[in-house]
Amino acid sequence: MSISQNLNNIKSSLPSHVTLVAVSKTKPVSDLMEAYNAGQRIFGENKIQEMTEKWEQMPKDIEWHMIGHVQTNKVKYMAQFVSLIHGVDSLKLLQEINKQAAKNNRTIDCLLQVYIAEEESKFGLDEKELEEILKQLSEAAQSPDNEFKNIRITGLMGMATFTENQDQIKKEFQNLKAIFDKYKELKTENCQLTTISMGMSGDYQPAIECGSTMIRVGSSIFGTR
Repeated sequence: MSISQNLNNIKSSLPSHVTLVAVSKTKPVSDLMEAYNAGQRIFGENKIQEMTEKWEQMPKDIEWHMIGHVQTNKVKYMAQFVSLIHGVDSLKLLQEINKQAAKNNRTIDCLLQVYIAEEESKFGLDEKELEEILKQLSEAAQSPDNEFKNIRITGLMGMATFTENQDQIKKEFQNLKAIFDKYKELKTENCQLTTISMGMSGDYQPAIECGSTMIRVGSSIFGTR
């Protein structure tokens, strides 16, 4: 099936409250344009340099999401245009995003990445670290010189363990939803949790059942890499 057919099949099966991020990493601009012409406007990349090159070449009504692990020294390259950064996993990274957003006169939306998997290779905050960051953001919002006024935390992101065990995957997604529910009442100028980004090509259906509002789908749209 073509990219546009794949895309339409997935979109037609999604509940209206779920946002689809088309994961286009390593794919050529021609593939992205096929998805764009079929109506897709949100694309996810995991390498800042590749995302920047595509941003330069493609229509400007696209929302670019950074879904990979972010190195602080690379933030400046995407600060001008990135719409949402999914994988924020440290205060240091948040400070850098805020700094670069301010330089570009922007407010950049971010998701805090929570570690929910049973795999060493995954990144993310544990719940104690998450609580600490949310506390600092809340305190900053109350001070006149809010040091985080150029970022907005709009939700949480998590990746389940890469396993065939559906029960384990669901348990991890339910865990992220429970953490989200615990903190979603926290509303400050720079933090309002409305998005749960969880679920990829192989597990987005259970993710949606467990409360995901944003899924990151690559191979089911563009074919395997």
